[in-house]
Amino acid sequence: MKANRRIEIMDTTLRDGEQTSGVSFLPSEKLQIAKLLLEELKVDRIEVASARVSEGELEGVQKITQWAAQKGYLDRVEVLGFVDTPVSVNWILESGAKVLNLLTKGSLNHLVHQLKKTPEQHFAEIAQSISYAQEKGIAVNVYLEDWSNGMRNSPEYTISLIDFLTQQPIKRIMLPDTLGLLSPEEVKSFLSEIIAKFPGVHFDFHAHNDYDLSVANVLEAINHGASGIHTTINGLGERAGNAPLESVVAVIKDFTDFDIGIQEQKIYRVSKLVEQFSGHHIPSNKPVVGENVFTQTAGIHADGDNKKNLYFNDLMPERFGRQRKYALGKTSGKANILKNLEELGISLEKEELAKVTQRIIELGDKKERVTTEDLPYIISDVLQNNSIAKTISIEGYHMTHSKGLKPTVQLRMNIHGKFYDESATGDGQYDSFMRALKKIYKSLGRELPKLTDYHVSIPPGGKTDAFVETVITWDYGKIFKTKGLDPDQTVAAMMATEKMLNIIENMTYQPEKEESTYYGNEYRAIAG
Repeated sequence: MKANRRIEIMDTTLRDGEQTSGVSFLPSEKLQIAKLLLEELKVDRIEVASARVSEGELEGVQKITQWAAQKGYLDRVEVLGFVDTPVSVNWILESGAKVLNLLTKGSLNHLVHQLKKTPEQHFAEIAQSISYAQEKGIAVNVYLEDWSNGMRNSPEYTISLIDFLTQQPIKRIMLPDTLGLLSPEEVKSFLSEIIAKFPGVHFDFHAHNDYDLSVANVLEAINHGASGIHTTINGLGERAGNAPLESVVAVIKDFTDFDIGIQEQKIYRVSKLVEQFSGHHIPSNKPVVGENVFTQTAGIHADGDNKKNLYFNDLMPERFGRQRKYALGKTSGKANILKNLEELGISLEKEELAKVTQRIIELGDKKERVTTEDLPYIISDVLQNNSIAKTISIEGYHMTHSKGLKPTVQLRMNIHGKFYDESATGDGQYDSFMRALKKIYKSLGRELPKLTDYHVSIPPGGKTDAFVETVITWDYGKIFKTKGLDPDQTVAAMMATEKMLNIIENMTYQPEKEESTYYGNEYRAIAG
């Protein structure tokens, strides 16, 4: 490694990244991404389109070049073009761009079978394209398409093309692993050979990820002489995609002494915007930008972090504009919950913490994801349950819901240690449950409160898949509310109803405690 050598980052999200299946950016979206890449992330160059594609593509490039010209960035905006003098160059002129990335054939196989031309013919046409671009004031870089296969199968041809290009008025020679087939050892070997033959020439390396080796290949390329690297945000690109900018930046920063100008702390926000514009979801375990990559799940990890950051590595989330999280689930344990409580500014007694932990474990056993934002709702539910003397409980139920038939519920209740069974049908599962419950209470000569309001929500604001919250308002001479939490909406409503039964039981049989202990605590906890 050469200390302090500067590595250029050319991002091709707007050209090669847009070749991802189903991805097509609007002109206005292209402009916003270009602004973020150049002004926020500080990439060195961006490749924004292929010439001749469409009117929409032309409009998108024109928007970018008009903005870039005002900012002084025009020499950093590049467009892919073809050996088709004068068509691609004229298209680029109309777009307002000033840099052509000329696509040539880097393997003899492509040249013979796709273009059906000799090397001499191809070289002459390349020279003509470069000369015409120069006449029009367009700077030129050159791609060697299928370079990796060329080095494997026709190295004499590929080396002769590079030798020819070094004698042309171009800025960079760009070496793509077009099919993502190289191993790191091959990248090392090929780059070392080329750099030795052509010292002082600027070579870019363009990796694809078909074998999940793009980042490893990038590391080998820069360690063995490449001066520039091509990336895309979130690894967008054909097939398995390109080398992801976020991972490439982390690897260069942490495993080399090379300089890059990327602003790491802006990576996550740009990644999320590209995710929205592309409609291409980021896998939750994707390094650096995935939803879960800075989330500790095992309780032992949170415990170690509390004691001496035992489970930290150099990929600190703050580098990328993110925060470390501690997941809540069946393996999280007390340490994870304490971390989340600290973030919320909440402290619990030992007994209360144990009950909250048990509730989270129960949700985790159902494979539900609990977030920090869910925690206050779970705590509230657990503490409210503790505040109500429980002499009535739902011991069992069986619910059916079939097309063309009314829902049916079989219900077993425990009331002061005695069991009561009933079944009923209704207009919905909860209605069936209430009808069965009314039968049991009627047999005991008891009245149920009137249900006056029924509200279901996903706390907070739809950001969780762990549970729904059902809040029911009752009229029992006085208005009060109960709530239930559960992944199933009907079960949450049944839990809220069970709370109601215990509240009215205590209101009826212990009236001196009605306001201060039972009814009052339940109502204030929910309303306040």
